Amino acid sequence: MSTSSYPRARAHGLIAALGANQLPAGPRNAITDVAGVKVGHVTRQGAGVNTGVTAIVPQAGNLFAQKLTAAVDVVNGFGKSAGLVQIAELGTLETPILLSNTFAVGTCVNALVRHAVAQNPQIGRTTSTVNAVVGECNDGALSDIQAMAVTEEDARRALDIAGEAVGEGSVGAGTGMSCFGFKGGIGTASRALQIAGETRHLGALVLANFGRAGDLVLPDGRRPVPDTGADPAVAVPEGEKGSIIVVLACDIALDCHQLARVCRRAGAGIARLGAFWGNGSGDIVLGFTTQNRIPHAATSDLCAHMRLHDDRIDDLFRAAAEATQEAILNALCAARPVDGFTGVARPAFSDWLARSR
Repeated sequence: MSTSSYPRARAHGLIAALGANQLPAGPRNAITDVAGVKVGHVTRQGAGVNTGVTAIVPQAGNLFAQKLTAAVDVVNGFGKSAGLVQIAELGTLETPILLSNTFAVGTCVNALVRHAVAQNPQIGRTTSTVNAVVGECNDGALSDIQAMAVTEEDARRALDIAGEAVGEGSVGAGTGMSCFGFKGGIGTASRALQIAGETRHLGALVLANFGRAGDLVLPDGRRPVPDTGADPAVAVPEGEKGSIIVVLACDIALDCHQLARVCRRAGAGIARLGAFWGNGSGDIVLGFTTQNRIPHAATSDLCAHMRLHDDRIDDLFRAAAEATQEAILNALCAARPVDGFTGVARPAFSDWLARSR
């Protein structure tokens, strides 16, 4: 469950408004409903800084030695993330995933490389280098991004403290993020599916930093506009320059091509809320499955993998769209208001909900 004290989207009736045809949520309604997945946050605030780092640990153990099947879908590529090209080429994930602000990507890459080398001293010497994976959004509206506040120690600590409870809203990488003119941040959700007679899960975690003020469309049809103090009759809407990183996890046997197709459906969940992926928006979906591990060192010429039949994949498409949409709403509901270092402020969506009852 969320560690936020703010009610989640379901408590506000926002998910019920989507109707009865939804897939059921997992027990935590979080990405950690996929067994073995853990999440950790380190938050940095003070002296003009509102930022942090979020770690997604896909599985325990040595990911470089036993890689995960993975995929990526770039909805709009205005972003500075690391490691996506190799995932798209090889279909494997071999490090945890770190999320942070744009100028912290290099720092987080270094932390992941050191983490992998500590487990595998042969990296870069007697075997290949390691593909560190980092996602970013620009929190410069609310944080002095030039302070370069995130450190390697912050990243290492986020990895070390990762657990099953997922904090949401203004925490970790989400501390300085904005969403549709409100305070944005971290959100998560999941869906449970019946596959081959067993309950399986698909979970989403989002870093929500996107959407123009006034464009948000709630499942019940309302269109919230944040109260910024500006005269709406003369205010000029800002361009869409935000970003969203979506991380999808599942415990279903898929190949990397199928995972890429599932990742693409997360875009439907983003669009349902009113986003249109503007020119300056970086919208990226990264997915992995805990099934079909790939050994780094070949012990035979062939790897035996299971693969879901494509005739059964529609439920995963629906799950990706639904979990992404709900995760974004959870990020909005959980986020506390934050005042930026230049006087810019982002109000809490939960306060708007309270006033609109």
